[in-house]
Amino acid sequence: MSVLSNKPEASIEPMMLYIGRRAREAAHTLALASTEAKNEALERMAARLELSSGKIIEANRQDLEAAQNKGRDAAFLDRLRLDGLRVAAMARGLREVASLADPVGKVMAHWTRPNGLEISRVGVPLGVIGIIYESRPNVTADAAGLCLKSGNAVILRSGSESFLTSLVIANALSEVTVASGLPEASIQLVPTVDRSAVGFMLGGLAGAIDVIVPRGGKDLVARVQEEARVPVFAHLEGVCHVYVHKAADLDMAKHIVLNAKLRRTGVCGATETLLVDRVVARTHLAPLVEMLIEAGCEVRGDPETQRADSRVKVASEEDWPKEFLDAIIAVKVVDGLDEAIDHIARYGSQHTDAIVTQDKQAAEQFLARVDSAIVLHNASTQFADGGEFGMGAEIGIATGRFHARGPVGLEQLTTFKYVVRGKGQIRP
Repeated sequence: MSVLSNKPEASIEPMMLYIGRRAREAAHTLALASTEAKNEALERMAARLELSSGKIIEANRQDLEAAQNKGRDAAFLDRLRLDGLRVAAMARGLREVASLADPVGKVMAHWTRPNGLEISRVGVPLGVIGIIYESRPNVTADAAGLCLKSGNAVILRSGSESFLTSLVIANALSEVTVASGLPEASIQLVPTVDRSAVGFMLGGLAGAIDVIVPRGGKDLVARVQEEARVPVFAHLEGVCHVYVHKAADLDMAKHIVLNAKLRRTGVCGATETLLVDRVVARTHLAPLVEMLIEAGCEVRGDPETQRADSRVKVASEEDWPKEFLDAIIAVKVVDGLDEAIDHIARYGSQHTDAIVTQDKQAAEQFLARVDSAIVLHNASTQFADGGEFGMGAEIGIATGRFHARGPVGLEQLTTFKYVVRGKGQIRP
């Protein structure tokens, strides 16, 4: 793939349409590819990533240096950074995808009508998936692997900050895909950082793209949701909550809250608000706040939280619906389960929310009533990840209500068709 940049929009349009046509042609072939051929390609892709680790990390070093020179914050740099362990994790993810059942051709339902017609609902690929992402070069491998296994061609549009890293990864993956007998255009990275390329993808590339998945900040996702002329799988923000119920074990709560907030602060599943039941505020609030502050997290709290620790800063109304993506958390004392659920409904983003409690009945009420894509009982919100769900990987978290919700993995990248088998029946 050659690198183009700073080209006038007129020269980018034919290039983008060409990429779209090639993807559509590849998608027809991939839809019929055998599970064995796809799995072989995935295994080769994983091996190539491992062999290319040095090149990937060197490209990433250049991307990181450029991002630092632009003054990008720590959370952004963490999402951008790759090292040997993260490259190995990408390879491991591809092998896990290879080990999963193939959703293409899966019979979801089957029944026989009184007239003898046999009807089946069968999984089929969506077609061509457009992925628009910013600072996460690992998306290149995750998206490519999931799309290939689910029989879809993928068009990847990396942000300028991760472009060099993504280019090295995409080239490596594309080469071994061809060696496995699959179309070269199965995996394409848009070879330009010109922003007009995004606009052409949102327009659908003359009908070539079937769905768009944005991975990035709020501005990118908002633009995609506003301008896309094709369906979008996305979430705008990850305003995630942990609610420490009155029946919560304190030690468990401390472990969960610390991990949910600080394991990685820049991911969409990081907890941004901690809610503590008033019944246990006297015993649980101060230890939780102290733990967070001692771990380097800034705490912004309501008056009761401020009284629990003099280091707590005042929480403003703007803090409750805020996605900090940093070592900052908002903390509030609530009067029971109902108020906790009401707070999440008012300020949350329907992404991921958790309750910590030993009361199973309260937990079941929370899980049933909180209308988020992912709800958890006694577990960290940072489990909001397709790999952790056994999907091998994901290409994003969707909070919409149609087709895909939660981690977007293999099954979410397929749709279905009805296959009807008869013996000469006609309709009276």
